[in-house]
Amino acid sequence: MKMRKTILLMIDLVAMILLTYFDQFTKNAAVLHLKGKPSVPIIKEILVLQYLENKGAAFGMLQNQKIFFIFIEVLILLVIGFVLIRIPSEKKYNLMHVILVLVASGAIGNMIDRVSQDYVVDFIYFVLIDFPIFNVADIYVTCATAIFIVVVLFYYKEEDFAFLSVKQKIQRKPHYTEELTEKSKDK
Repeated sequence: MKMRKTILLMIDLVAMILLTYFDQFTKNAAVLHLKGKPSVPIIKEILVLQYLENKGAAFGMLQNQKIFFIFIEVLILLVIGFVLIRIPSEKKYNLMHVILVLVASGAIGNMIDRVSQDYVVDFIYFVLIDFPIFNVADIYVTCATAIFIVVVLFYYKEEDFAFLSVKQKIQRKPHYTEELTEKSKDK
């Protein structure tokens, strides 16, 4: 089991690197081909590529809060690391690995932008529903969140998350418990 766990963690790390690279590649392509230029329609009046430098979060909230976002992203990555280390290596948790890798890759991709240039490059715009402009890292996080909601509601059970408990199980000696019961009867 330990070997399978190590292999899974290595796969997770490689997948995070590849997904983060793809996110950064698309953002660099957006800078090269979209910055300072008119938007590029992909599907007329539905999907457009449009360059935007986002100094906030989704929907333009919390503008110019770079330190706050980096702190939250680091916190998310620490939690994901904790969960990946603790998660059982059983096959039923493979989907959880995918979810965590997607969220981590999205957080890393956007954190790279914030650290290196004080803003996140966004470039995908759904005109049809006037959805805020987003990027590939945002797609990773959004898809992971949707999958997580579905699997928590319909696939995993509460006891499947017992591995996350940080409480130490106290093992009581039978004779000690019996002694306590006898002493309480004497009173």
